Amino acid sequence: MAFEIRFQEADWARIREDYAAWWGHELDRPLVQITGVEPDPAEAYPTVPGFWTNFGDDVSPKEITERVWRQMTARRFYGDAFPHVFVNYGPGIAAGFMGAKVNSVEDTVWFEPEQEIPIDQLTLRYDPDNAWWQHIQDVTRALVERMGSQVQISHTDIGGNLDILASFRTTQQLLLDLYDAPDEVERLVGEITAVWVAYYDVLDGIIRPACPGTSPWAPIWTEGTTYMLQCDFSYMISPSMFERFVLPDLEACCENLSHGFYHLDGPGEIPHLDYLLEMDRLRGVQWIPGDGNPPPDQWPELLGRIIGGGKLSQLYLSAESALEIVRHLGGKGFMFTILDPMSAEEAEAYLKTMARDDVSRN
Repeated sequence: MAFEIRFQEADWARIREDYAAWWGHELDRPLVQITGVEPDPAEAYPTVPGFWTNFGDDVSPKEITERVWRQMTARRFYGDAFPHVFVNYGPGIAAGFMGAKVNSVEDTVWFEPEQEIPIDQLTLRYDPDNAWWQHIQDVTRALVERMGSQVQISHTDIGGNLDILASFRTTQQLLLDLYDAPDEVERLVGEITAVWVAYYDVLDGIIRPACPGTSPWAPIWTEGTTYMLQCDFSYMISPSMFERFVLPDLEACCENLSHGFYHLDGPGEIPHLDYLLEMDRLRGVQWIPGDGNPPPDQWPELLGRIIGGGKLSQLYLSAESALEIVRHLGGKGFMFTILDPMSAEEAEAYLKTMARDDVSRN
């Protein structure tokens, strides 16, 4: 039996047109991404672990690619969804590229220093021969060669500057460093930014010549360059520290991207939002409320600040939560990644409801 991706060039042409309009704030509706799965019960679908660090050492990039390909043939794409593969080696895998120890279990990946090094003796450099870096290039290249003309292969989750540095200092020690050795922290995050850009550009050289465009781990897409920038560590620091230690990194990364996005993760990062809204080259903000917090539609003031501040917004949410946002804020400027899987018939009916509610709101 031949297995094929259910997404044709005509579908990609539609994605190119609608996403370009969305980036340009010219699309008068939200982008709505809905997916479903239709496996053939006669066929066994190979497993792909959530974190690819859990592939055994004996699983080659070619075998990883074939497993992913078979899973992709079961996916169905409705609305503004598109075929997207996230090369998932854990958030902040760049720490592994620079020599941190990579720890992996079924549901998480974390990084820690191989040895304790005084902060004034620590340097972080690009190592072209690092085994993790070589492996992820090989996997990305294999994916691109197998399916890049039909499927968008992502950049791996390189990470944020303080998040990466915490992998070498530990979270607790880095919090102390911000007070005890701020100049050294500033030096190191500058080194991380330079290496981050190098990692991004090497992967971009593999991905973009063959794929329709670029995507990060989140399913945002452009024909240019994009990434979901982040600093989860900023949950624990003041706005003034964010301005000194994080903002310059975000600005430098955005200078290297045509469509920079930011991952705003939880209420602890909301105090930094004004800085993000003032960044001219930052195109959008993803809002993740976090475990135990109300869903996205329960944050109308925050979402209104993002959209009213001239930024786009991508959200992971339920079908009903997306409808609530449209009813109260309208849909323009939003990208809704719907978490509820649907059949073709369910997706068609839902999109009609979304369009009707959006028109009635506006």
